[in-house]
Amino acid sequence: MLIRNGSKGADWLPPVLERLAERGVRLADTPTDGGERACDAIRASAPTDIVVVAGGDGTLNGVAPALLDAPRTLGILPLGTANDLARTLGVPLDLSEACDVIAAGATRRIDLGLANGRPFFNVASLGLSADLAASLDSGAKHRFGRLSYALAALRVLMRAKPFRAAIAAEGEVARTHTYQIAVGNGRYHGGGVAVSEDAQIDDGRLVLYSLEPGSLWKVVVLAPLFRRGRHLRWREVRTASGTELEIRTPSPMPVNLDGELATETPLALTVRPKAVEVFAPR
Repeated sequence: MLIRNGSKGADWLPPVLERLAERGVRLADTPTDGGERACDAIRASAPTDIVVVAGGDGTLNGVAPALLDAPRTLGILPLGTANDLARTLGVPLDLSEACDVIAAGATRRIDLGLANGRPFFNVASLGLSADLAASLDSGAKHRFGRLSYALAALRVLMRAKPFRAAIAAEGEVARTHTYQIAVGNGRYHGGGVAVSEDAQIDDGRLVLYSLEPGSLWKVVVLAPLFRRGRHLRWREVRTASGTELEIRTPSPMPVNLDGELATETPLALTVRPKAVEVFAPR
């Protein structure tokens, strides 16, 4: 089955279905109007079906609960703004090439993170990125694409303030003032920002970083380091990793899961190793 957002245009659909059919993959088009309906459709499908999701990281995050309840092999057609899961897996951003990855049939098993029991593929974060998610609207993302992230990020930085948090990892608790805490299951988030240099989506662990600069503008100056995950070398970035992490704040704060505000602190994080099978390049 092909899961897609039924409220958006689909000029891309006929050539995609044709290309897949030519390669022996025939999909039932299943337009939905949200994650809950998409999950219902997946749970009602046959266990032998594959599920191809056309959309971005938010759409993929929306079907994650069903992939835990009713395991199906997942294919990705990257139609989002950031497409961080596709980047992590090496799935081409060109739709024709992404179709070829699905048709080739090579798969790998990847981990899922759980944030207060809610699954996520890429990252759970609070602070700057949660503020960014709240300030982005679908209209701007459609008109400006990845530039919309840069424009929204500038607005967020102009009014950003540090917050207090307690981070529990590996039996130790660190109390800090920070602008952002991000916990990665995959490699990329925020449109290609690497969680760390060696983050993998199938290593059975979560990687945390906390931005604690004396001046927030240091984040801007050193932004190029984030593209490669080298920000963890910066002395004002706190790091931790493990299979279980916990974050507490003096009052509840919204938490961004794969680009969507989905839960809040206090935040309990775990990892489900090898939870999902996905089509990916060899």
